[in-house]
Amino acid sequence: MLIVIKKKWFFLAIAVLFIGFSWYIFNARAVTEAGSQSVEEGFEIHMVTSELKSKTDDGREIESYRWDPGTIYLPKDKNVKLTIYGVNGKEHPFIIEGTDIKGTVKKGEETVLNLHFTEKGIYRLICTTHSHIDHNGPMIAYIIVD
Repeated sequence: MLIVIKKKWFFLAIAVLFIGFSWYIFNARAVTEAGSQSVEEGFEIHMVTSELKSKTDDGREIESYRWDPGTIYLPKDKNVKLTIYGVNGKEHPFIIEGTDIKGTVKKGEETVLNLHFTEKGIYRLICTTHSHIDHNGPMIAYIIVD
C-alpha cells in the first residue's frame, strides 16, 4: 500500500514538473518575441478600414464603415507608427480630434502616421465622410493615451 501511494506522488510530481516546464518554454518564447522591439525605440500598430453590410426585414440594404481595431492604446511620450490600410470604401478622409493631424486613407493603399502624444487622454480618429449614421457611420476609432 505504501509503495502505491509513493508511486502516485512520484507521477504527480513528474506531471507538475512537465506542466511547469511546458508553461515556461511557451511563455518565455512569447515574452521574447513580444519584447523584441523596445518601447523606447517606438512601435507599430496596424489598422484597416472595414465595412459591415446587412439587409433589413423589408429588404433594404444597410451598411456601416469602421476602423479595425476600434480602440488602440498608446503610451504617453513614446513614438508610435500607426499604419492604416484601406480595404473597404474608396477613401476615408480623417482627423484626429484634439490634434492637427489629418489625412486620407485610400482603398488598396497604406497611410502611415508617426504619432507622439504628450498628453494623456482619449483622442477620436474620425472619418469625416462617415462621421454619423446618416452617412454609414459613425466611423470613429478611439486612441487612448496613458
